[in-house]
Amino acid sequence: MVKEKGKINARTGRRIFFQDALFSLLSSVLAFMAVRWISDPIPHFTTILAKWLGVSIVGMITGMLVTRSHKSVRRYHSFSAAQRILLTVAIKEIFLVASLVARLVELPSVALSVIAILVDLGFTLFFVLYLRFTLDRISSEEKGIMEKAARMTALVKGTSPESIALAAKAEDIYDVVGFLSTNPRKAGMLIDGKAVFHCKNNKELDELVARLGGVDCLLFSKNEGVPDKDKEDGKRITFQQDGMTKAGHLLKRGIDIVGSAILLVVFSPLFLVCAIAVKLGDGGPVIYSQERIGLHGKPFYIHKFRSMRTDAEKGSPALYAGDSDDRLTGVGRFLRAHHLDELPQLWNVLRGDMSFIGYRPERRFYIDQIEKHNPRYRFLYQIRPGVTSYATLYNGYTDTIDKMLIRLDLDLYYLRNHSLAFDAKVLALTFLNIIAGKRF
Repeated sequence: MVKEKGKINARTGRRIFFQDALFSLLSSVLAFMAVRWISDPIPHFTTILAKWLGVSIVGMITGMLVTRSHKSVRRYHSFSAAQRILLTVAIKEIFLVASLVARLVELPSVALSVIAILVDLGFTLFFVLYLRFTLDRISSEEKGIMEKAARMTALVKGTSPESIALAAKAEDIYDVVGFLSTNPRKAGMLIDGKAVFHCKNNKELDELVARLGGVDCLLFSKNEGVPDKDKEDGKRITFQQDGMTKAGHLLKRGIDIVGSAILLVVFSPLFLVCAIAVKLGDGGPVIYSQERIGLHGKPFYIHKFRSMRTDAEKGSPALYAGDSDDRLTGVGRFLRAHHLDELPQLWNVLRGDMSFIGYRPERRFYIDQIEKHNPRYRFLYQIRPGVTSYATLYNGYTDTIDKMLIRLDLDLYYLRNHSLAFDAKVLALTFLNIIAGKRF
């Protein structure tokens, strides 16, 4: 059994308490909806649902208070934390079973009652246990990811055993992004998890460097320059298409178009509510549009629900300073906290200015400052900026140039590794962070 390390602070404990209570309530709602879906109409359904949810939340809160499970999460591999959560969920389910036996909650049959308990148990374990540990893992990995993204990048020439050994040794200092080979049959191979790139001339090398977001150095083993005598171990090499293919880019754009169109329709009532709230807040414009730089370095106008005073940037551009920014309006503070101000960017996605996943687009004023420190920003122009990004998950809002440079390192890491699977991961992690109440 892994011993837990340290204690969490009171604020984190409260957040986890409400997070788990919310997950539990969501699980009970889904369970009861599943029962309703497979059964005939249930008389007094709304009343029964209200009682079910009441017992559910009382049972979950009782369980957390008894086991103190909201104070025990430290790492995703903590058996002690898992045991406490399992006991908490068991107490909740005991409350629900008792309510059914005592006929406080009455379902048409015993079979439906059993199904309701089992489905509730399954959803609760998924939301409370699996998602909780997933969020903890994100937090524990954050430092390592940012350190790796900030490393200098390197390509290793050749795929001989000596080159492979050099790559392994160099990883203490560099982020080794792959191997270079003049043999076209080796393109797309993976050696120890690193791609082999085929380059036959300097032009192709320049194109590869741009695609990888810049490479600091090219490493050579001592025997490079002699005839190619690579003898790879087949157990360490697999074939895989490298990076995002043209078909992948087309599919990604198709997902952007269909997804944004559907969400614009689905969220149209929410758009109306937000627009009315902004207008009633101070009578100013509802939508705020600002020029950003996107695909191929071309400017476009990004759209948001206005969250700041109309004179927020009077005189010169200013970075957002978080919740303490005194330029925020009352409504704007709420919109920012719940990421509702970014809903109009769905229109940018539909138009093709942006994608769901990419890098956060910046203004020319700040890009010029960033490029004075790191000219690699220009490599980002190969892909569309995104509503959310890999960098945002770990770096949050950037209110200083130093943070912008860290964000650039993470954006370039995304550029080097991006794929449809990577995008799906970023989208899932963004969703998990939002429902967990993380501010970014």
